[in-house]
Amino acid sequence: MAQTDLHDIAKALVVDGKGILAADESTGTIKKRFDSIEVENTEDNRRAYRDLLFTTPGAEEYISGVILYDETIRQSAHDGTPFPKLLESKGIIPGIKVDQGAKPLALAGAETVTEGLDGLRERLADYYTLGARFAKWRATYSITDDLPSEYCVWANAHALARYAALCQEAGIVPIVEPEILQDGTHTIERGYHAACCSRSSRSSSTSASISRARSSSRTWCCRVTTPTIVPAPTRSPSGRSRRSTSTCPLRCPALSSSPAGSRTRTRRRTSTR
Repeated sequence: MAQTDLHDIAKALVVDGKGILAADESTGTIKKRFDSIEVENTEDNRRAYRDLLFTTPGAEEYISGVILYDETIRQSAHDGTPFPKLLESKGIIPGIKVDQGAKPLALAGAETVTEGLDGLRERLADYYTLGARFAKWRATYSITDDLPSEYCVWANAHALARYAALCQEAGIVPIVEPEILQDGTHTIERGYHAACCSRSSRSSSTSASISRARSSSRTWCCRVTTPTIVPAPTRSPSGRSRRSTSTCPLRCPALSSSPAGSRTRTRRRTSTR
């Protein structure tokens, strides 16, 4: 698939007035929801639940895409229509969760790294055949006085970048999702620094330092984690939101000495709004 096609899919996913429905609960997660309403966690009940969601009249007016689970993308509606085909018929883009969850990061205490790269190229080819046109990979970071460590940040960033590159190779738009967990007693300033700033800037939490960091680190973070074809929010000098695309996701600061030394460039284009 040409990058222009991927770009069109990415733009369709973030169209004004619509959102993405996450229907990618694992079998274990959905069991907790079913238990709360005393519904048995069987494959047919899971299928019926997703069927109810996807066949809701008018859902396509508000939903641009649906993230499916491995089981769900292989299931069909009550009339026998495969779920991806059903969604396509309503103008909704089928997607797929491809990560295999957060696992303990070696020699990093309680920190985690998201796994799932092994065999991903083959799985993406299978998902594309089944109808998936975008994918999701989630990495999580915990905040304390010392976390997240740079080791954890770059381990997950590297995995996210490899995933994003494999998705583009397969003709699938990647959603790159680094998530800062809210758990903890940290301040909002500490949360901001953990999300966007390098370790060298963590010692200062003044409003002025945060303001300065926003103008540099936010764009840098987007550049190193956002695949080439995915529209990423940036700020123009006037303060208006604009769209940009980054360079190859594998060209990350892990391969350079510092953000300032990175050779990453950002191409800007005007908003379609």
